[in-house]
Amino acid sequence: MSDPVVEKEAGSTEPAQAPAPEPEKKKREYKDFGHDEEDKPSHAKVDMSQIQLKAEDLYDKEKVDLETIVVDDVFKLLQCDDNGLTDEEATRRLELFGPNKLESEEQNAFLQFLSFMWNPLSWVMEAAALVAIALSNGEHRPPDWEDFVGIVTLLIINSAIGFYEERNAGNAVKALMDSLAPKAKVKRAGQWREIESSILVPGDMISFKIGDIVPADCRLTESINVSIDQAALTGESLPQGKKLGDQCFSGSTCKQGEAEGVVISTGPNTFFGRAANLVGQDDDTTGHLQKILAQIGSFCLVVIGIFVLAEIFCLYAGFRYSYRRGLDNILVLLIGGIPIAMPTVLSVTLAVGAQQLAKYKAIVTRITAIEELAAVTILCSDKTGTLTTNKLTIDRSTIRTYGPFSGEDVVLLAAYASRTENQDAIDQCVVGAIGDASRARAGIKLLDFKPFNPVDKRTEITYLEESSGKLKRVTKGMTGIIIELCTRNKTEELENRLEADVEEFAQRGLRALAVAYEEVDGTDHEGEGNGFELIGLLAIFDPPREDTKQTIDDAMALGVKVKMVTGDQLAIAKETGRRLGLGDHMYPAKVLKDGPEPGSRFRNLDEMILDADGFAGVFPEHKYEIVKRLQALGHLCAMTGDGANDAPALSRANVGIAVEGATDAARSAADIVLTEPGLSTIVHAIRGSRIIFQRMRNYAIYACAVTIRIVVCFSILAFAFKFDFPPFMVLIIALLNDGTIMTLSVDRVLPSNEPDSWDLAEIFAYAVAYGLYLTLSTIALVAIIIRTTWFHDKFGVTLHNGATQALDHNDPQLHMIVYLQVAIISQALIFVTRSHGFFFMERPSVALFAAFCLAQLVSSIIAAYGNWGFTNIQAISGGWIGIVWVWDIVWFFPLDLIKFAMKATIIKSLRNRHNAAVAAQTAHSGVPITRTTSRAASIHESLYSNRVSFLRRAARKVGFGQKILMKPEELQRFSSIQAARTGSVLARHPSRPTAPA
Repeated sequence: MSDPVVEKEAGSTEPAQAPAPEPEKKKREYKDFGHDEEDKPSHAKVDMSQIQLKAEDLYDKEKVDLETIVVDDVFKLLQCDDNGLTDEEATRRLELFGPNKLESEEQNAFLQFLSFMWNPLSWVMEAAALVAIALSNGEHRPPDWEDFVGIVTLLIINSAIGFYEERNAGNAVKALMDSLAPKAKVKRAGQWREIESSILVPGDMISFKIGDIVPADCRLTESINVSIDQAALTGESLPQGKKLGDQCFSGSTCKQGEAEGVVISTGPNTFFGRAANLVGQDDDTTGHLQKILAQIGSFCLVVIGIFVLAEIFCLYAGFRYSYRRGLDNILVLLIGGIPIAMPTVLSVTLAVGAQQLAKYKAIVTRITAIEELAAVTILCSDKTGTLTTNKLTIDRSTIRTYGPFSGEDVVLLAAYASRTENQDAIDQCVVGAIGDASRARAGIKLLDFKPFNPVDKRTEITYLEESSGKLKRVTKGMTGIIIELCTRNKTEELENRLEADVEEFAQRGLRALAVAYEEVDGTDHEGEGNGFELIGLLAIFDPPREDTKQTIDDAMALGVKVKMVTGDQLAIAKETGRRLGLGDHMYPAKVLKDGPEPGSRFRNLDEMILDADGFAGVFPEHKYEIVKRLQALGHLCAMTGDGANDAPALSRANVGIAVEGATDAARSAADIVLTEPGLSTIVHAIRGSRIIFQRMRNYAIYACAVTIRIVVCFSILAFAFKFDFPPFMVLIIALLNDGTIMTLSVDRVLPSNEPDSWDLAEIFAYAVAYGLYLTLSTIALVAIIIRTTWFHDKFGVTLHNGATQALDHNDPQLHMIVYLQVAIISQALIFVTRSHGFFFMERPSVALFAAFCLAQLVSSIIAAYGNWGFTNIQAISGGWIGIVWVWDIVWFFPLDLIKFAMKATIIKSLRNRHNAAVAAQTAHSGVPITRTTSRAASIHESLYSNRVSFLRRAARKVGFGQKILMKPEELQRFSSIQAARTGSVLARHPSRPTAPA
């Protein structure tokens, strides 16, 4: 918070007011609203002992003039007094009126669980379950209960894992948000105490001072120089002075003074709460990850659909399969081809990631924002409090002195002329500069103090110096005001020197504070002094945080451009940018409207915005415009904010970040809420999100490859050998795969040094290559077993009934061999997709490796002992198990070579084509396009909802999307209506006989 004393730019010194125009100035007086003669406070014209106001009474000025009802009548209406409520009465009223907070919608846990089964991928599995139980009847065979139970089990397991992880993430968010619960100072039973503001009730006596958030709607009963900033609620840009009897609204900020008041309304009945209900509706638009899921899901469904149709035509029309036999083959494709675990794996990965980010004090309220944060290319950051400390400091290296006093003396005398209690930002800064605040009054006796006011624009102290017994006077304030007071040493030379110093300060973004001193003759502290003497000029600035420069360097190393977006002056922004290494290509916010100046090096505004290191003098609507234009240029943009009016920009940004100390409204609009100050938390979050993105990308390649591998492999086996693989064994493969793949959410991966993006063409290309190669490994094994006796001749192994080769193409032991071969090498593929180089060069997490080993142990045990007649398989010998393991190991090693070959050919070609398209677009428009980020929702994409909107609902305290504009007299009337309505409720539920008149 800055004080008007020091908000100066170069050359803004104000000349002294000439005496002649003074009378003219007095004529130009303006009356405040509500201070005319006819608006004097009045009493309610009803019997206050019989309070039963109805709706029509509230607007009947003959009974109650609600705009000007006196505070005494408010006390009667609320059945309370200035000693506050008793604890018992407060508890009763809490039950009557509810908590003083906006209730967040809780999601039904059972519906949340079921939501994991509601997306197109799950629908195919559910359809497969229906096929197994309903359509498989016939040919005198019972329904396929085994496959039905297996499919349903697979669905439930996937849903249960996702539900558990998301619930854990939601609880972590709730715990962190609860730790941010605001406090309120309240008088109960005549004693002041601090309580959570959520348990305030109408009739409570509350107290607040400078810097506090008003905890509930109230009418002031005491007011000492109070100024309230209610811009977040009403759109009024300047703080409003409040006097006895005025209303203050929940969520507004006390900028000056201290006050006591009586609560008239709480929770959803406050002005803030009513506005939130109007404009805070949850915007559940389709996010980026849902779009990617939809496209990956569509790819898998198209592949499955093509081969299902091929099987229908080939098996039924060509091979004349019976109904049930063909249906079993189709079930294999439906069950094995669908990456049923994909939504769950990605959700679990994000949920676990959200918990990991919470360790860096970043609360994720929209969980898919993690994926988008990994792709962010530009971070627009606030200056005050994020890049800087938000604590004004005196720059001792630039103190200017003009008299016999040293720099330290000037600071000490300035501290004398400062409040030591109830300080504004400047006083706090000056007193803080002397180290021990007690020195500001040590050795002197305070006789008179004039605090800062907007007219005089200075503070002044008259004191008795105890060591000498002399009366002295010190003043500090705006340079132009102070120099006019300095009659003792003001010369042309001094003024020129002062002006040059102020000019230098302004160019460097330092705010100037002048200090003057005089001695007072005699003992009358109100007497005239011997004339003020200018003794010094202090430079005040908001210093950068210690870690900010390193953090910005880290962000740039990650490929993220940091732009400063500040409401402060341009010179201050440039100085901060220089100190931080951001650069000083800063522009005033007006360029967003006017565009680049004619003749500048920029062809259009978009080029200028991309080039800028920051913008100064911005308002919330400017932030929105900056984000909108950057997104239109193809960038994923993150924006920080702290105020309610930042909500539109935070909502518009791909990732909205509410910084530490942000208002509830900003938190509700943001995707990530920081609970620690500074930019380092954001960079930690970016690095963490890229780790999470890599895990998701690795899984996406794996899932698509397995779809190709299962669908193409078993279709070709059916076409070439009339091989009928049992659907139940595909279920077992899917179940073991899912259990292993879930551990990817904690896998050890390396974050990329550039912003990530979902290049689906690359993912599908890798998937096709891996899938076809694995298909070949299985077909080759089956062909050798069916066509030759090579394995019998070399290793002495036999099949069912001692057969040396599979003349029966559906030999139950051949089914088991294929099961084991597919299960082992399909899971092993994950070690190839998760690594950038050779698979053995990047160590996996212990959880992933252990899960893989366990799954293969189970698969081998099933192969050795699984004599399950119902699914046409038979256990195989140890020799066959060894052969399959060696076969898979031999086929596994070339997978890395395929990866490298793909990178050198097809992937390189895809990237070159993409770069060429970007270059062509840049040449055409002059503005580089990095990627498109359309967020247009579709029904199909919305079906892949991240299902964790409950996190946002749990974290949202108030959904404020825009400001509410109301005239002051309407606000005053609203507060009186609230008081009357609350009184009416209390009258209907009295805690004692009707209140005395």
